[in-house]
Amino acid sequence: MTDIPSTMRRMMSEATSQGTLELRLEEVATPTPKPGQFLVRVEATPINPSDLGLFIGLADYANGTTGGTAELPTLSMPVPDYARGMYATRLDQPLTVGNEGAGIVVAVGSPDHEGMLGKAVAFATGDLYSEYCIVPVPAAIPLPEGATPRDGASSFVNPMTALSMTEVMRREGHKALVHTAAASNLGQMLNKICIADGIPLVNIVRKAEQAEILKEIGAAHVVNSQDEDFFPQLVAAIEETGATLAFDAVGGGSLAGTIITAMEAGLVRKMDEYSRYGSPVKKQVYVYGRLDMSPTTVPASVGMAWGVGGFLLPNFLATISEEDRMKMGGRVIAELKTTFASHYTDEISLTDVLKPEMIAKYDAKATGTKFLVNPTA
Repeated sequence: MTDIPSTMRRMMSEATSQGTLELRLEEVATPTPKPGQFLVRVEATPINPSDLGLFIGLADYANGTTGGTAELPTLSMPVPDYARGMYATRLDQPLTVGNEGAGIVVAVGSPDHEGMLGKAVAFATGDLYSEYCIVPVPAAIPLPEGATPRDGASSFVNPMTALSMTEVMRREGHKALVHTAAASNLGQMLNKICIADGIPLVNIVRKAEQAEILKEIGAAHVVNSQDEDFFPQLVAAIEETGATLAFDAVGGGSLAGTIITAMEAGLVRKMDEYSRYGSPVKKQVYVYGRLDMSPTTVPASVGMAWGVGGFLLPNFLATISEEDRMKMGGRVIAELKTTFASHYTDEISLTDVLKPEMIAKYDAKATGTKFLVNPTA
């Protein structure tokens, strides 16, 4: 069995009452698994937007101050006055970082689990920006034969979110979807799901090269928000597919309102008689990301049957049965190297994560800028 060091490094994030956000690597005792637990050596964990929100948020890393040592660096970042409210409930509380990832089981808390020693598992328990992590046995998902921790690192957040989008569509009685920032890793997964399941999908991108990425994997409807004729293209695609549900990763600005307006335009064309209230068909946009932190605006041209709300994966999963959650998770593992394969810009170490010049790269929130952290590198 692999020798387990007595200490390990892990990342902590702390918002202080002095108006700074402090990142640091700290050395702590390596935990020992209890019955019903595994100790996993973490070998791959992605930097997701949800992780960025915790350990960077709106802090000014460009003007941060580095310190500590080469092995245990620190980064102190000022938080702008307008952003301090978002940290109010976590002031002076050191928090662990890292939502999901994968690694190798190196110790077990019970002899009856010794068969898992040396096995690769994926999990989403938090605290993954650490060299080792305690994982409850039920939360450890064995990876299929031939799959590495790198393959399984992003097997929860993006895949389960993409599958949840189609589940929400079915449960709410819609028949097609609209998705923004559609060339992302998640967007590519959603396209593969919709193609396989026969679900019409309208993809919104903002660059020609992003449109090409989606067309290469078979996307039928891709519109570029930077095109002069973007709105008529959007209306035509929505009218053809019948989409009345959208998931928006942008969040702020006018895009959500534009989507609802396009849905309304297509529906009104099919009405037999005029109504001052517009179409009675409900049009819904769920905001699941905040690439744009400005307010979401919705114009008066959307009619009176519409909604804009937030969507968070854990909240949705809590509303469905354990059987349905297991079915979704089983599909992810079965299609780990196909439908749910993730692509990374680079693989970096824990110390790299705290470098301001590296933060500028992985915080770009752009297609092709997804980074993978190897805590044991």
